[in-house]
Amino acid sequence: MAFGWIDEQADARRRAGLVRTLRPRPADSPLLDLASNDYLGLARHPEVTEGAARAARTWGGGATGSRLVTGTTELHTELERELAEFCGFEAALVFSSGYAANLAAVTALAPHGSLIVSDAGNHASLIDGCRLARATTQVVAHADPEAVRKALGTHEGAAVLVSDTVFSVDGDAAPLARFAEVCRERGAGVVVDDAHGLGVLGTGGRGAAHAAGLAGADDVVVTATLSKSLGSQGGAVLGPARVIEHLVNAARTFIFDTGLAPAAAGAALAALRLLRHEPERAERARAVAADLHARLTTAGLEAVRPDAAVVSVRAPSPEAAVRWAADCRAAGLAVGCFRPPSVPDGISRLRLTARADLSGAQIERAVRVIGETRP
Repeated sequence: MAFGWIDEQADARRRAGLVRTLRPRPADSPLLDLASNDYLGLARHPEVTEGAARAARTWGGGATGSRLVTGTTELHTELERELAEFCGFEAALVFSSGYAANLAAVTALAPHGSLIVSDAGNHASLIDGCRLARATTQVVAHADPEAVRKALGTHEGAAVLVSDTVFSVDGDAAPLARFAEVCRERGAGVVVDDAHGLGVLGTGGRGAAHAAGLAGADDVVVTATLSKSLGSQGGAVLGPARVIEHLVNAARTFIFDTGLAPAAAGAALAALRLLRHEPERAERARAVAADLHARLTTAGLEAVRPDAAVVSVRAPSPEAAVRWAADCRAAGLAVGCFRPPSVPDGISRLRLTARADLSGAQIERAVRVIGETRP
């Protein structure tokens, strides 16, 4: 029977407790949200939603074509200019998603004959970029500069390090300054995904590369998403102008994909301007994460110390994690639930979002529910 193997895989997932299901979210959900990636609480901000509506009224519902045909509006270039300026880079290029941005950066900057050194904790989009690239990929130990140095020492020729800046599972930060130092010893480039750093780390939320003193360097390229701290949709690559020009000419997920919808570009631009005028949002997100971690630890839970806005709480098994998240939901709290294969270390956990707009009472409530429902 065609696709008969699907049933076998479905049975295996059920036996392992790894079945995933879609859960439509109502517009007026009563749940306290610690599951989304809306780190700065901007997704529903009136200025952001108006930015989306105004862009849709002006430019229409869609971009109408690829960026190289009709999909680049004046709004897209305005967003790219302000995003690059804010983060401290020479140029930026906007994509339809952060996933597409990562595929573009990795595949276009790792040609045949080159070496990619990939951190073992990288996001799936970076891993897929490595798989699609024509380079040789060597996976190294997580957040280990010496492992990077050793891998680079095995190759003569072009090479690039690929890493998250803040890892999405436990929320730990990569040692970017040390990574860059090791790469510069060998003349290798640095490509880092700042999906969880933009809006949270760096002065006023300018990102992890800015915090590490790497913004604007000619050997550093940063990818980012517009769907987390900026509360919108889409992705971007930031770096030297010559790198961005190369992506326009060589990145398949840019050349052959329809441009980002104007409404998403308008929302992202409005959020970026809000962040510029309210830089304290970034500091607040970090403070909420630290508060969450301290309270969870005091309650006897195994929480990982956060470097940004992600707070991870270990669960004893995939089944226990699913049950724990469901019990939290029943008690009015939405939390993330990460299980294999989403977690590279095989350890299931609850994943909490430390949003800048959470109040002290909400943080206390969240910790109480998580403690009361622990398996």
